[in-house]
Amino acid sequence: MHSTASHLDACENCATSLQGDFCHHCGQSAHSPVRSFGHAIEEVFESFWHLDGRIFRTLQQLLRPGRLAMDYLAGHRTRYIPPIRLFVIVAVLTFFVARLVVHVDAGTFIDQTPAPPEVATAFKDARTSEEVEKARLAHIKPLETARRTLPEPMRFTMDRAIAKIDKQAAQRNKELAGLPGSTAATTPTATPAASPGTAPAAPKAYTPVDIDFLPGFANRWLTGQAEIIRLNLPRINERPQLLVNAFFASVPSALFVLVPLFALLLKIFYFRSGRLYLEHLVVALYSHAFLCVALLGILLLTLLAGQVPDVPVVGSLIGIAVTLLLVWMPLYLLIMQRRVYGQSWLVTSIKFMALGWLYFTLVTAATAILAIASLARV
Repeated sequence: MHSTASHLDACENCATSLQGDFCHHCGQSAHSPVRSFGHAIEEVFESFWHLDGRIFRTLQQLLRPGRLAMDYLAGHRTRYIPPIRLFVIVAVLTFFVARLVVHVDAGTFIDQTPAPPEVATAFKDARTSEEVEKARLAHIKPLETARRTLPEPMRFTMDRAIAKIDKQAAQRNKELAGLPGSTAATTPTATPAASPGTAPAAPKAYTPVDIDFLPGFANRWLTGQAEIIRLNLPRINERPQLLVNAFFASVPSALFVLVPLFALLLKIFYFRSGRLYLEHLVVALYSHAFLCVALLGILLLTLLAGQVPDVPVVGSLIGIAVTLLLVWMPLYLLIMQRRVYGQSWLVTSIKFMALGWLYFTLVTAATAILAIASLARV
């Protein structure tokens, strides 16, 4: 393609004669992304990364509590990456790394997890089949009670736990059968949830979700999601990393809901500050961007620790660094809130604790919902 096709003589936006790569009247680039494939690709990457001096200047100021938000709100914006772009970049990068660092070994949760010490001890101390059965029932009854309180699609994992205890009881009875002077062992009666030594099958039928205050289409959608979760549970049980990957892949999307909610809380707590909601949103975006950067640092340190497992000194230093980062995260937010809104330390601390409690409740609820939703996305 000819160079004149991608570099015009007049600005397409305001028709001003061009004298360089940008229009001196409106600032639009002289390069048209629809006339040059190379410029189109460049614009895509530039929109997300724009790795010029601003990225380093932005990150440098971000590490100083409140400084970046104060500069941006004061009108010094051209030297920094816009808050929404910065947040998107660090959030996507952080949780992409999390998927690589946080790893759950393949295999079933129940079969690869050793029994609690008290269960193993109870069976080991049993000297007759009656004592084995008594110990089995003592440990299974709480599990059966808990199982009844769970939604039906979630009972599969509890069934596996019960089945494992039954399997251990049967194994102990076999051992007792070979001991001199022991009472003849009998296989313990299997519970309705599972038979000894075998993994229970997933429920064959599932009761449709029927929540009174929800419309019919919502209940039908929830029923479909519950059925997908039920079918996914055996696969997740064998490959738990699928659930981990689905969860971390969904976190950035959840943050796009939580960040505006956090900005709304800031607006409520600082309604006398005179700041607009969008100004509070800037503070919320930079706050979460820092948290993502700090979490990314923790993940990278954890990854480094896994590479040097035989060097105790390095492991200790990494542990101290991770601890300091965890302590610094809430302190950073407190200092940032104090600097941006300019209230006294006492008032800021009170509002910080109240705001933190409310937001922590929202995050906890969102995490629980996200974990359940991830079961249907694997």
